[in-house]
Amino acid sequence: MKNIVSSVRPSKLGSRGKHSPDIHSEQIRTLHDIIATQNLAVLFQPIIDFSNSRIIGFEGLIRGPSDSLLHPPTRLFELARQSGIGHELENVCCKLVAERFVELQLQGLLFLNRSSDVLAMYELQSNDIIGIIQRAGLEPARIVIELTENKPVFDFNPDLLLEAITHYSALGFQVAIDDQGDCFSALEGWSEVRPSFVKIDRHFIQNIDKDPIKAKFVKSMLKKAVNTGCQVIAEGIETRAQLLMVHGLGIPFGQGYHITRPTDKPSSVVPAVVVQALSVPSAGDSVPSNEHASLVEHKLLIKQSFFLSDSLNSEVFHAFESNPQLEEVAIVKDGVPIGLISRTLMIDRFARPYRRELYGKKPCTTFMDSDPLIVDVNISLQDLSHLVASDRRYLTQGFIVTENGLYIGIGTGRDLIREITNLQIRAARYANPLTGLPGNMPINEHINKLLEQQVPFVACYFDLDHFKPFNDVYGFSKGDAMIQMTAKILAETCDPELDFLGHIGGDDFIALFCSPDWEDRCRRGLEKFGAAVIPFFSVSDNERGGYVVENRRGEKEFNALTSLSIGAVKVGPGVFSSHMEVSTVAAEAKKMAKKISGNSLYINLRSYTE
Repeated sequence: MKNIVSSVRPSKLGSRGKHSPDIHSEQIRTLHDIIATQNLAVLFQPIIDFSNSRIIGFEGLIRGPSDSLLHPPTRLFELARQSGIGHELENVCCKLVAERFVELQLQGLLFLNRSSDVLAMYELQSNDIIGIIQRAGLEPARIVIELTENKPVFDFNPDLLLEAITHYSALGFQVAIDDQGDCFSALEGWSEVRPSFVKIDRHFIQNIDKDPIKAKFVKSMLKKAVNTGCQVIAEGIETRAQLLMVHGLGIPFGQGYHITRPTDKPSSVVPAVVVQALSVPSAGDSVPSNEHASLVEHKLLIKQSFFLSDSLNSEVFHAFESNPQLEEVAIVKDGVPIGLISRTLMIDRFARPYRRELYGKKPCTTFMDSDPLIVDVNISLQDLSHLVASDRRYLTQGFIVTENGLYIGIGTGRDLIREITNLQIRAARYANPLTGLPGNMPINEHINKLLEQQVPFVACYFDLDHFKPFNDVYGFSKGDAMIQMTAKILAETCDPELDFLGHIGGDDFIALFCSPDWEDRCRRGLEKFGAAVIPFFSVSDNERGGYVVENRRGEKEFNALTSLSIGAVKVGPGVFSSHMEVSTVAAEAKKMAKKISGNSLYINLRSYTE
């Protein structure tokens, strides 16, 4: 979301621009008063990492006074441009954003919007951004200068812009640009600017789940970003379907109303509904999400008392001293957890000379960790394990559990490891011994999980054609080797972050694809199988395209070489109610695929909406 636009030099348009001063004089006076009094509202919108559902930083946004016609940012900055004071307004905005960011003790990066022409025309002379962040107490490494896509109102030398970007990059700042920014049309692409981040505009994210052209374009932008060594952020994610599509395309970061709307007091935790949407099941995830949630609540949650933010250090120390089993305590303000104090830290601090006298009557927030891991009670066990693995201190320190944002207890890394180990043992118990892939029970549970979460997916039933005669002629050892080869190819075909692969038994497999390019993956799998199966047969059988074997009636019968058939059915939200219905339809598609000679893919296009 953008709220900074390019300013103009007074020498070009002056303070009046091309508009009548009689019409705009009152609003211009209001604008000058706003800048002089710094009467602006600061909002923040988080940017999240899809891989671990954590916030990497916040974009600072500005609104005018709520009772003014200049409240909308577009009108506010447009008037500043016309009045020749866009540079002054941007400086005030950056100052307020940086100060508020520090005041709220927000973690991660701060994305500061800056117009391209302002950066090019003023920054090398004034170094405004450096002064602003130094006075706010921020380091350059935490600042991302986000150059907006607004078209400059006067021509400027693009070399000056590149020189300014190079200057700030050398000082440790990062730079973000918009993929369609007009200010970069004069530069030779991303390779010359070398930004840390590229933002995909909301125009390309809207309806991306319904528009394959947009999806293809965004995918090409992502490929370009990877080749030039920069990260991609998707803007304007407004629906769950857009979030899933963007995540499925491989974009690492995103922001938008569906994640969190801009607010003056942003949370440091990603909403549970977003975390759940991002936890698209993988092949190692075989337990339904509701069971994961119950594990967090019933196996990991310790409903432990807490201390208020104005409690004294001496009170917390006494609690640890009187209860040897107490490892951590949460610090809560207005029902919301704001920190965590560990037993080790508190005992260590108070064991030093005179520390009890010095700090005993000070608030407990003095020694608390103000950035603990805080998770919703409905988080899945897999998502929780990923979060804990991202920082080793969470494993030893533990985590806080909330419900609807309010404190309900804590959990320990020790208990988390125990439950994950139990899940792994359970998964191994139901795995196919030949391939190690999940068997029937995990497959059924995973299908039910996708249906419950209303995640669209494609169920693909894989079956080897003419496998039994091959087993009879070449022996069960080679037959097992062919099944293992097939499993390996199918595993390579699936995306482990998005898709699920299971071994039903014998020569039957099933894949549950959440990857948007599932059809291309299936066809590549067929090609790989076609090449990999050749060495399993003798040269003469390969030349003939098959072999002769006696059937059960003692009659000689020609059998074609073993091939792979795939029956695919698209499963939309609310179409099926159980794994049995999905399995039945997938089996029907598989039968149709087996009627096609050779390696084949049959896609069931029948509508099951009723």
